[in-house]
Amino acid sequence: MWAITRASIRGMFRSPSAVVFSLAFPLVFILVFGFIGGRGVSVKVGIDAASDTTGAIYGALRNSKGIRLVTTTTMPAAQMEDDLRKGRLTAILRIDSGGQAPMPKYNIHVKTSTASGESAGVLFNILGTSLNEVNDVVYPRPSIARITPEVVPGRAYKSIDFILPGQLGFSLLSAAVFGTAFLFFSLRQTLVLKRFFATPISRMYIILGEALSRLLFQSFGSVIIISIGYFFFGFTLVNGFATFLEMLVLCLFGLIVFMGFGFIVSGIAKTESTIPPLANIVTLPQFLLAGTFFSVDVFPAWLQPVCRVLPLTYLNDALRKVAFEGLHLWHLGPQLAVLVAWGVVAYGVAIKVFRWE
Repeated sequence: MWAITRASIRGMFRSPSAVVFSLAFPLVFILVFGFIGGRGVSVKVGIDAASDTTGAIYGALRNSKGIRLVTTTTMPAAQMEDDLRKGRLTAILRIDSGGQAPMPKYNIHVKTSTASGESAGVLFNILGTSLNEVNDVVYPRPSIARITPEVVPGRAYKSIDFILPGQLGFSLLSAAVFGTAFLFFSLRQTLVLKRFFATPISRMYIILGEALSRLLFQSFGSVIIISIGYFFFGFTLVNGFATFLEMLVLCLFGLIVFMGFGFIVSGIAKTESTIPPLANIVTLPQFLLAGTFFSVDVFPAWLQPVCRVLPLTYLNDALRKVAFEGLHLWHLGPQLAVLVAWGVVAYGVAIKVFRWE
């Protein structure tokens, strides 16, 4: 059994597809979302060439984190108009100065397009906030109420805290389904399994050897993914190393469940070319609907029950609750129960369709 385990691990490290699906794809997504996360909502706005760029209004907008200003020095006026109509710019502002009190000192002309969408509303909110700040400086006045702020300790929920568990679950699902299906189909097609029967090793040890190799390989991949998220992008591990260990346990548990789907695919596939379509039927809906990139709550109400049936949804949810909320494994009864139920179904079907020759 250990000889099969060691040989299978060497084979996986030598397999480009295993490395790509288990490590490369999740790491690419984590790096992308890690670098763009935490910047908040911002709108891109053009500044008309006739605008007053020396006054307080332009200075307030330039210092606002929610607006990216584009001037005619970097973008011609004709291109600004074209980008506005295509939705690449939210608006074009012309800031006119003039007028005496009590008339406004500035007039801000905001040109938007139907392609601006919801970002136009974001822009008007930012403009209102910026004008209020300038008014408080230029025209100080008494207020009818006083705001007393109080800040309590808390944890900021960063985009990496949502993305990393989803990518970890996707890595486990892809490796378990594709890896197991291709591996056992190849062993069956090349008559390696048939040769194993000529040895004293039992059938159970053959499966255990391959399963252990995949568990060890994915443990290595999970450690790399979590470590990069923690040290480079501030991924939250509430209880430190204890949370890290609990996430690894969840990863191995999820992998065992997902391997059942791989056994099913390898059992019903007639040729090697039919494995990718069959495996994608299992993995692609979960990749899109199981909360990998965004919450299940953003889907239409009629689709959410489908999302909440998928096993990857519960693994992703369990990983996030352990990592960010600080829950322990014994607090995850509903998530683990659904995964166990899926495991029982998957392995029950796998036993029926699994073939040694």
